[in-house]
Amino acid sequence: MRLTTLFTLPRVLRHSDAIGADLPPDDAVVLDAPDPTLRVALAAAAGGDHAPAAELLALTREHAQWERRDTCVSRLARASLHHPGWLDSWLEESPQDPDAVLVKADQYVYQAWQIRTGARARHVEADQFRAFHTVLRDAVPVISEAAELNPDDPVPWRVALTQARGIQAPREVFDTYLAEANARAPHHEGCHVQALQYLCDKWFGSHEEMFAFAESAAAQAPPGSRLHALPLQAVVEYLIADEEAPGPDPYASRVEAAVTRAQALSGSYAPGDREAAGFRNHLALVLWSMNRYEEALTAFRDTGVHVTTFPWTYFGDARAEFLEARSDTRVELAMRIPFFRPSPEPPATGAPDWERELAPRSVAIASTGPTEVAQAALICGHSLRTAPAGSHHTYVEIVPDPVRGKRAALLPEDPLTSAADSFTTAEDWPALVLHRTPERSSFTLLHRGRKVAAHTWETAAPATDHTEATATATVLARVYGLTDPRPLAHVLRATGDPARHQGELVAALGLPPLPAGYGGELEILAELPGARVLARRGFFAGMRDTLTTKDGVHPEAPAQDEPHPARWWALRTAALLFFTAAAVYAWWTPDIGWFRSTVSSVLAVYYAAKLLRALRRRPVSSTPPPAAS
Repeated sequence: MRLTTLFTLPRVLRHSDAIGADLPPDDAVVLDAPDPTLRVALAAAAGGDHAPAAELLALTREHAQWERRDTCVSRLARASLHHPGWLDSWLEESPQDPDAVLVKADQYVYQAWQIRTGARARHVEADQFRAFHTVLRDAVPVISEAAELNPDDPVPWRVALTQARGIQAPREVFDTYLAEANARAPHHEGCHVQALQYLCDKWFGSHEEMFAFAESAAAQAPPGSRLHALPLQAVVEYLIADEEAPGPDPYASRVEAAVTRAQALSGSYAPGDREAAGFRNHLALVLWSMNRYEEALTAFRDTGVHVTTFPWTYFGDARAEFLEARSDTRVELAMRIPFFRPSPEPPATGAPDWERELAPRSVAIASTGPTEVAQAALICGHSLRTAPAGSHHTYVEIVPDPVRGKRAALLPEDPLTSAADSFTTAEDWPALVLHRTPERSSFTLLHRGRKVAAHTWETAAPATDHTEATATATVLARVYGLTDPRPLAHVLRATGDPARHQGELVAALGLPPLPAGYGGELEILAELPGARVLARRGFFAGMRDTLTTKDGVHPEAPAQDEPHPARWWALRTAALLFFTAAAVYAWWTPDIGWFRSTVSSVLAVYYAAKLLRALRRRPVSSTPPPAAS
């Protein structure tokens, strides 16, 4: 097994960057991202204004946009749990508004599930169940009123189906609710998803009932309907049931058929389409869990930046689980490519230019001058650009390298955070790394090589817990020498516009203002007075320069085209042969520990890389050889 690791690790180092290179960066990936109109409504609701939400829902009702209406009602209901004032004022102003009453009905259901949590029944306390059922019973008259106020709307019946499952309603009630929903919108995705949940094995049905219902709905759905992916949701429910029966899997053929149908549906949507995000997340999970990594990578590529809570929340933090599965897919594919084979090129899928459009805009503010940053950054493993920010601070940004260094490829963090982690090590001054995407803004504070604080503002996200915000504010105040952390805590708990709150925090810390253009272009410091590039250097070269360079000087990168003497080639070739033989012997022999095996392997890879780099950079003479006499 250890010998296998020895051979596959170099493959990962060589190929993992190229595989999935067209995927959006991790920081651009967003969870349940609303469309622009809904984002405006959510942001206004967080500020106490219900007018945009009322206008949006009225539009969906008037145009019978039932799928979109369902999505908007669901998001607004969840938002009202954290910011209830806007919904209360809306109902006080218009108690018979069908849209406001519908949001209130859905709020009851979400509140009940928040009390119960998503845990299996055996892990839910009796008090939680009692409160859960009480809130669901309170929801009944509100759901009925929502259905009466807008008789053509199927969304109240989706809410009713969810309530029926939670209240453990008998099958007759469930059948009645489903019939009412189908009478209004026979192919409504939300109603069918809730019905599938009722029929799955963990609730009141069985695997057979669940698959039969999903397959029937998909067979009757019109072309392009997302109901064609309903069997895939049944597959997810089947897989998480974790039932290992002896013999062949009785549902294997149905699982394969569901995957094939979902892949065909995905092909009918454009890459990165928000409307396809739900079933594409299910498709990526299923393919990844089946070890079909090439197909999974395609699903991740098509999904783009749009992560959905389900199905990933079954396994933990939804966004983190998505990113972990995506990363694992890339590693698994890299391990299968021979080391000396060229890395694959990403397919021309017509996907958006994620790096240009949605990559996080990042800048760091170091609380020291540019010369100190230059000296500290010699071995950070990245090329940087610095610019003075006042008399005691420095702006820092990443300068993309054509070929990423091996140390950078091994680090899971984003490049600027990784670099700041390195150049603040053993230094008394901190660095605040700021990130911004269309959906959120964040910061990470690094001090003496450690992450000491971090925070994220997201559009329409609930306010941060008071205790958590106070703890983060206290750390910020201590590092920056502020006496009162309360203004910082206020900014950390703010909701609404993430970019504005990020700027407010920078000002509250007494730091220089964010540079002009931040949030727009990827590189913004080049035009600032005093800007300079600190070229990336290898680890050993950086160590050498750290020990031999005067403070505050970042020397130019060494020339790359100087020829090496024959003695240089002979010594390094001999070292490569020796350490390669030692590594193979060490990994093959059980009595030799992992440490010596690893050291031999690292040295062999190091000398191989040195020789390969030197071969690639050997100057080619343009003078023709002399003619033979």
